[in-house]
Amino acid sequence: MAVAVSPTSDNTSSAGGDNASHPGDGPPSPAGFDFGGYLDAARLQVELALDGSLGPERPESLRESMRYSLLAGGKRLRPILCLAACELAGGDRSLAMPTAVALEMVHTMSLIHDDLPAMDNDDLRRGRPTNHKVYGEANAILAGDALLTRAFEMVALRSPGVPAERLLLVVGELSLASGAPGLVGGQVVDLECEAKQVDLETLEYIHLHKTGALLRACVVCGALIAGASDELLAALRTYARGIGLAFQIIDDILDVTASSEVLGKTAGKDLTADKSTYPKLLGLEESRLRADALVAEAKAALAPWSGQASPLLALADYITSRDR
Repeated sequence: MAVAVSPTSDNTSSAGGDNASHPGDGPPSPAGFDFGGYLDAARLQVELALDGSLGPERPESLRESMRYSLLAGGKRLRPILCLAACELAGGDRSLAMPTAVALEMVHTMSLIHDDLPAMDNDDLRRGRPTNHKVYGEANAILAGDALLTRAFEMVALRSPGVPAERLLLVVGELSLASGAPGLVGGQVVDLECEAKQVDLETLEYIHLHKTGALLRACVVCGALIAGASDELLAALRTYARGIGLAFQIIDDILDVTASSEVLGKTAGKDLTADKSTYPKLLGLEESRLRADALVAEAKAALAPWSGQASPLLALADYITSRDR
């Protein structure tokens, strides 16, 4: 039986500080919501779960390579989105943790493979040498492959207490996000468009697939674990589309405005590779306005649940206010 939190018309005022919403930005977070505390606590839980997800792999060199990238830190935005969506749908976040770990494994695989010389050819990720620089290209590819397959193991075999029919839906969502209809297809088009002039429609296609597909899977999978209603799932898909594009726009902006030390990865890589980006097509100011508008759309989709959606609303604001 599907369970979901009922929509409400709660329009309580926003908390102050960096996470405060602006007029017209969609429903604000309720006053008193400690987003920083929520984020810190969720990150700690995710880190512990990630650390426990890799056992005594053999050979040891494979385990070391997998752990090197999976436990390299980072925002952990994707697993936290999964947990928050599960909670919004009335579920227990502990039931969604294996899926949250799986989503971070898929994301880590994509980073390992993106950094390879045959693709984005980067030497720095999360403030330290990329996986292939430490373990070699062959081991990096295989570590990524192992993380991808372990992700499906986490959902299918290591998710106690979740009905099998819900796990099947999660596997389907994760498959679509990870493969040709999702991040792999987006990466291919991204590579094909290097040093070419592309229009905004093509750029959005790239990022809705390369970045947005996995972000969508994060919120949808978390809600599926809790047995969310079709109404809530549709709203979450709209929310995810908005934050997915906004996330990439901010990434594009930071690539030209932030330093490598702040980003933890090589700044200016898009310019060097002659990639099409939002600042290149729209300029910095218009790109920022576009990101803000997308976040407003995302938050508006959750307006009927605003009383219960504080974490997701605050995460949407966080996407455009981050500096890395």
